[in-house]
Amino acid sequence: MYRRPLQSAIRHGVHVSSSRAALSKISEGEASARVLLACQPARASSPCTTPCRTLHFTPQLYNVKETPQHSEEEVGAFTKLIEAMGFTGPLKYNKWKIKIAALRMYTCCVERINYDDFFERCTLPDTLNSWFLIAQLHVWMCLVRMRQEGREGKYMCRYIVHSMWEDVEQRSKIMGIDAVHRKESLKSMTETFYAAIFGYDEGILSDDRVLAAALWRNLFNRHCEDPRQLELMVEYVRKQMQFIDILDAEDLLLTGEVKWRPLVEENAQSILKVATPTYNDTGL
Repeated sequence: MYRRPLQSAIRHGVHVSSSRAALSKISEGEASARVLLACQPARASSPCTTPCRTLHFTPQLYNVKETPQHSEEEVGAFTKLIEAMGFTGPLKYNKWKIKIAALRMYTCCVERINYDDFFERCTLPDTLNSWFLIAQLHVWMCLVRMRQEGREGKYMCRYIVHSMWEDVEQRSKIMGIDAVHRKESLKSMTETFYAAIFGYDEGILSDDRVLAAALWRNLFNRHCEDPRQLELMVEYVRKQMQFIDILDAEDLLLTGEVKWRPLVEENAQSILKVATPTYNDTGL
């Protein structure tokens, strides 16, 4: 006897809940229909420009012009592996040609410079150390330019620095410096070189005051009482960097030919493009 009232109560509750669910669905359907009807005139009058979470795209998105960004050179996993082990992966140009070009570029840094002009105008002593300070300044400018040429440029930078240290060691031997003092001198020059690179990099990316401070520390060895000498060297570095930057990348990678502008010239703001160098298949 106690089951019938319970069953009837359950049936009544189920009936009421189902009727309420149906009414709620109907009301929600009517509300959504009203919203859609309200949105249709607005869409017809003006396109919607606000982003939404749906997969639809507005026509305005196709008219946006994206600025191309510089991306690093993509290499395969095998190339990354062998380069991590200290080897060099495949390059765009022949490695032997790049090595010859690196030697030529270093030769331009030491053979096409009027050292007497630097010694006279910057009041530098005519010593091996002064020669090295002037040479490393020009080597640094070449390294800055070649680092912009991807993996090939970095490979070339390695052999430019290698050629420099071999040349310094040979010059010290010719001057009669014994092995002990030569080893100490090379160690000191190595520290000076990498400290100078750091200072010059900071100076070229900053204003003239920072570059002048880097030149005062590294080139003048903190001994410069004439501000006109610093001004002359700041102008020289700026115009040389601007001049090297316009040189063709392929010509630099295959020939290594660099011509330097004079230390003093009447119109330092004018930049004249040098003649395009020639090369052949053998890299000569």
